[in-house]
Amino acid sequence: MKIDHSTYLNFKENTIQGRYLINKQVIDLLNGLNADFTIKKEGESVEKRPIRSVSIGNGNQKILMWSQMHGNESTTTKAVIDLLKLLGSDDSPIAKEILENCTLKIIPILNPDGAQAYTRINANGVDLNRDAQERSQPESKILRTVYEDFSPDFCFNLHDQRTIFNVGNTSKPATVSFLAPSLDEERSISKSRRISMKIIAAMNKELQAIIPGQVGRYDDGFNANCIGDTFQMLDTPTILFEAGHFSEDYQREKTREYIFYSLLSAIECISRDKVSSYSLKDYFEIPENNKLFFDAIIKNAQVIDSGFQHDVGILFSEVLEDAKISFIPTIKKEGELLNYFGHSIFDCNNSNDLAALKKGVFWNALISKK
Repeated sequence: MKIDHSTYLNFKENTIQGRYLINKQVIDLLNGLNADFTIKKEGESVEKRPIRSVSIGNGNQKILMWSQMHGNESTTTKAVIDLLKLLGSDDSPIAKEILENCTLKIIPILNPDGAQAYTRINANGVDLNRDAQERSQPESKILRTVYEDFSPDFCFNLHDQRTIFNVGNTSKPATVSFLAPSLDEERSISKSRRISMKIIAAMNKELQAIIPGQVGRYDDGFNANCIGDTFQMLDTPTILFEAGHFSEDYQREKTREYIFYSLLSAIECISRDKVSSYSLKDYFEIPENNKLFFDAIIKNAQVIDSGFQHDVGILFSEVLEDAKISFIPTIKKEGELLNYFGHSIFDCNNSNDLAALKKGVFWNALISKK
């Protein structure tokens, strides 16, 4: 991969920013793509919003990817739009090589109703990533039909994860996480899963050079109702991408960039037939995710109010207000939090920390408690 930060900025689609991204914005961008792209309406959501795919390339290696299966997980969609901008570039040798060797089919927003309402679920209250077997929802049926018609060689399942995740037992946030989904309860390593693991190893190698220690491996417990597990069961190498937290990046614009690099390095690995260059050991050396982060830890909170039990852990709730996402601090845990980490930390025994706390957003959660 030969794209650095300054080059990436040439392909970043600046008309979309932040966490709230809806179908109309994406469709408008798709409609502006050049004639190299094929846009297709694949069907409609519960609330009759169009679900569109975009295809490009003429190569033998077919890659299917979909984003915003959970409507409030928009970071990977932004990265996909940036990728499309690169692939549509007339003067990019990387794009030319990819399009000669690969054919890409992408559904940028699978759950447009959830995106509109900024919810994980669809308009019927169903988690589409738990509907892979029953396929009770129109969105689930659309994805399966696209999968069967396109017959991909690789699948990329694109998501966001919460700010709670850290890498292993370290204080590093899991800015990007990956998983080669299981295909059975025994977590067997089939041919397709082995390929998934090696592609993840390729992406991890690239990311370690720019965000060392901030790549995690997602839990591989088997669930046949999850789409990644299902496609792995069907012998298609499938990769779960999880866009996580980077320091002070609650709008996920930095993480967006790292997902872009991840997508590009995975596609290049496939395009250049480099999958065999990586080992399963490389995959299993990626630490598993843990859930040890709060958005803020308030140490010695009893200084503020005797009702508090020493430390307080606060997480943001994400609330849609006037087409923007507001981050509302909420107390989630009290007591000894010695084994936890905070994206922000305030020690109430420190006068400077206490003064800063009183001026910031986390003070509201403490006051509401009182």
